[in-house]
Amino acid sequence: MNFPERILVTGGAGYIGSHTTKALLEKTESVITIIDNLSTGFIESIETLKRIAEKHGRKLNFIKADIADSKTMASLLQEGIDAILHFAASIAVAESFEKPIEYYSNNTINTMKLIELAERFGVGRFILSSSAAVYGKPSRIPVREKDHCNPINPYGFSKLAAERILQDVARAHGHFKYMILRYFNAAGADPQLQLGQRNKEATHLIKIAAQTATGKRKCMYIFGNDYPTPDGTCIRDYIHVNDLADVHVKALEYLQNNPSDIFNIGYGRGYSVKEVINTMKRVSGVDFEVKVAPRRKGDPPVLVADISKISTRMAFKPQYNSLEYICKTAYLWEKKMDV
Repeated sequence: MNFPERILVTGGAGYIGSHTTKALLEKTESVITIIDNLSTGFIESIETLKRIAEKHGRKLNFIKADIADSKTMASLLQEGIDAILHFAASIAVAESFEKPIEYYSNNTINTMKLIELAERFGVGRFILSSSAAVYGKPSRIPVREKDHCNPINPYGFSKLAAERILQDVARAHGHFKYMILRYFNAAGADPQLQLGQRNKEATHLIKIAAQTATGKRKCMYIFGNDYPTPDGTCIRDYIHVNDLADVHVKALEYLQNNPSDIFNIGYGRGYSVKEVINTMKRVSGVDFEVKVAPRRKGDPPVLVADISKISTRMAFKPQYNSLEYICKTAYLWEKKMDV
């Protein structure tokens, strides 16, 4: 396989970025540089990745900096980067209502500046971490990439704006190709338990359920049980973080010989909040306390991916398509964090 030799991973100390970097270290010969300001990423993840790199006879470069630092970014990119995997972002839907300027600044403006520098210094491929939040409340389920995007929260709008900037720049400059990956709900942990979700204040359902199962939270909340779904709780499409990471490795290869594109990344199957909680209780053997709270702003009732496009064009074949396995790895990682 002819992968790019020099890859920049922004936000590589974070949850998805670190798992993707691990996949790159294990499956490619690329020279990898991570840039992360560690505001939501963790130096422990960087240290783990360096050990993995050493095991494979590789070198991993880490720069502690903010992607908003244009001088640092320009200096880095002018040294020569073949591809950028852009994970650095603000990601909490509820918080985006409280801090919209922060979300547009980080997710849209900072991404725009990075895209501008990438094009200026001849980066050939740019992979953007986007979100199913760009769809808002879809008119059909499962939702397809060509369906209308109408976000219902600032987070989704900030991601959609970044998508549009990336597409417009690529249209204007033929040498610059992109892939927009619309994540549904990443969850779980590296099966080897070398990496996982470290953020104690995470807003992800499966992470919170794992924290509750391990006694780190006294109880957890279901935000709304009156949605128009079979059990009244929201339905989401969950994907194991390692499958998500592997898609990024495939994406780098795909872009070498194919045009720019947009792909959903999920499993094409939805589970309700109650189903997820019950699964976590089953795999952990802990009957933890669950309470019902009012709905949160910006939560659509159902979001499930149509994955026919990525399955056909990128031959996406997930290895960990099991809610039980996702919950199990999340739970075991949470237990390991206590040691």
